[in-house]
Amino acid sequence: MRQPALFFGHGSPVNALGGPFADAWRALGEEIGKPKGVVMVSAHWETRGLGVTAQARPETIHDFGGFPPELHAMQYPAPGSPALADRVAELTGAVQTTQWGLDHGTWSVLAHVWPDADVPVVQLSLDRTIDVRAHYELAKRLRPLREEGVIVAGSGDFVHNLRTWKRAGGEPYDWAVDFNEAVKRAFTAGDHDALIDWVHLAEQAQLSVPTDEHYLPLLYVAAQQAPGEPLSFFNDVIEGGSISMTGVRIG
Repeated sequence: MRQPALFFGHGSPVNALGGPFADAWRALGEEIGKPKGVVMVSAHWETRGLGVTAQARPETIHDFGGFPPELHAMQYPAPGSPALADRVAELTGAVQTTQWGLDHGTWSVLAHVWPDADVPVVQLSLDRTIDVRAHYELAKRLRPLREEGVIVAGSGDFVHNLRTWKRAGGEPYDWAVDFNEAVKRAFTAGDHDALIDWVHLAEQAQLSVPTDEHYLPLLYVAAQQAPGEPLSFFNDVIEGGSISMTGVRIG
């Protein structure tokens, strides 16, 4: 019953429409099978205080603009789970809410992992009133869920600097590669203190993480890592010079 913990580098919302990253997500879902549920921490739900979605039928939120009409029309009708929301609230003290749904950090990925939209999903917000270490300590409270058949997941990007993104693609910046590799080394070594103190992971770390909302979700996944537990990376690519698509699977 024990389920893996997963971090997804979600990149552009357009990945919801398909492509090589979506192919890897689909293969991952086929390998894992269907868990009892998913608790997702997305870069795109920031709150004051901690929230968890509690409705039976969460809305597909199109929290972006200027993309193709078919993306804006896309729906991911995965069920929610009031029971799982209760359990998350019990473990973390999160306030249950129906004022959010599944944002693109969640559905653009899961639409490929479980394309039948038949796995219950709840989102846990990023509480902006706490510091980086407190996010990690909070995430540790979610550990029992994996033994209960629930996947703990995060969605963001190791490296996320839209100001330096190259629309025409091209080679990744050296500083982006350095930071991406430093995060992978820390995961491989189980060095969670290094992940928490991300500013010192690489010489130009703050170019990779100009704001931390895309980085914080990976701490919720790192906190699930037990010593010696299998670890692998997928979609290990930096797009447009400065957006890391690297994903992590623990277990």
